[in-house]
Amino acid sequence: MDDLLAQLRAGLPDEALITDPDITASYAHDMASFCEAGTPAVVVLPRTVEQVQHVMRTATALRVPVVPQGARTGLSGAANASDGCVVLSLLKMDRILEINPVDRIAVVEPGVVNATLSRAVGEHGLFYPPDPSSWETCTIGGNIGTASGGLCCVKYGVTAEYVLGLDVVLADGRLLTTGRRTAKGVAGYDLTRLFVGSEGSLGIVVQAVLALRPRPPRQLVLAAEFGSATAACDAICRIMESGHTPSLLELMDRTTVRAVNAMANMGLPDTTEALLLAAFDTHDPGADLTAVGLLCEAAGATEVVPAEDTAESELLLQARRLALPALEAVKGTTMIDDVCVPRSRLGDLLEGIERIGEKYGLTIGVCAHAGDGNTHPTVCFDAADPDESRRARESFDEIMALGLELGGTITGEHGVGVLKKDWLARELGPVGLELQRGIKQAFDPLGLLNPGKLF
Repeated sequence: MDDLLAQLRAGLPDEALITDPDITASYAHDMASFCEAGTPAVVVLPRTVEQVQHVMRTATALRVPVVPQGARTGLSGAANASDGCVVLSLLKMDRILEINPVDRIAVVEPGVVNATLSRAVGEHGLFYPPDPSSWETCTIGGNIGTASGGLCCVKYGVTAEYVLGLDVVLADGRLLTTGRRTAKGVAGYDLTRLFVGSEGSLGIVVQAVLALRPRPPRQLVLAAEFGSATAACDAICRIMESGHTPSLLELMDRTTVRAVNAMANMGLPDTTEALLLAAFDTHDPGADLTAVGLLCEAAGATEVVPAEDTAESELLLQARRLALPALEAVKGTTMIDDVCVPRSRLGDLLEGIERIGEKYGLTIGVCAHAGDGNTHPTVCFDAADPDESRRARESFDEIMALGLELGGTITGEHGVGVLKKDWLARELGPVGLELQRGIKQAFDPLGLLNPGKLF
């Protein structure tokens, strides 16, 4: 420990190092349940690329593990500390270095908060689409690490589609530049995409070149109530099959709707079995909402209510954003799953989740980015009750198994981390797992970067 601190101090200012155990403990884990976390030896908050390089050179020389972190809003334990590690928090590297309206790119450091970037590019008439629910606090580096998504993925896609290039500090301290600033480029293997979603296990992202889009018109939202989740999923299939491209297509089941009402008195219909929110940011969103409303009615919607203006639209979206904190209030603790299935199997997944909840005697609420089949089944339980905690974990695993059976994946946007690494092996299969471990070995031969995650 003394040697580690001495060598770190040789290349870092005093304010960049935190050793107080009461403070370092607050950096030990992200927001995931059931994920073990160790005790870090030190927390480092660098402000420059050179300081990150110094940390990695020191860690390599002393064979000390390094756990990179953003805002710790993750839900898989990917940012959890290991015993004796250096926690490398990138929060202080928070500069927007460039916004280029001609090339439609932004160049940022990893600690830039998603919402801060979105507002900054908006002043130039531009748009950075990825919008995780935690966008007011999560960082671009964390978004890149977990390949995060958000509410608008159905139209605009996930973080990976907007990362053009990266500067990455490797495990031995070397600086690697990947990708490009140009609209096109296919030179060599796509190392940029390899780092997106790697959860800090291959290198430390210290700069990113991000693609931007022209800012679209403000969206209008429609709410449709259904007497069953099956009918709502039928509507989703009809909307997508008909060629519509909503900017948002979100689903909340009855458990989620009631939880949101209990928390915020939103006035949502307690009698509904499923609430579907559809939005369009086209130049004539009213016409799009009318067409989608007719499709919802044909699928059995009991009521269809289009918002009249952006204020009403924002109120409906606020209800969706409150879904996860509202479900957490049901029992005090939640396990948030992140299973993604083909849209055509969404109804089968929701029916299966309901059966699993009944089997284990648990409340499981579902909110979903329904337009891309990405669901967030949320198991509500009392963490102080050992039996209920056991049932929560078993139900969580059954939901992931069901997702794979339906041709889906164990994670659409939250990542693997600690929580799902056993399931990653099942999804990849032995050949895929062997190759991925080989990639990890090539980039991090000593296994110092974020050990115990993914594999």
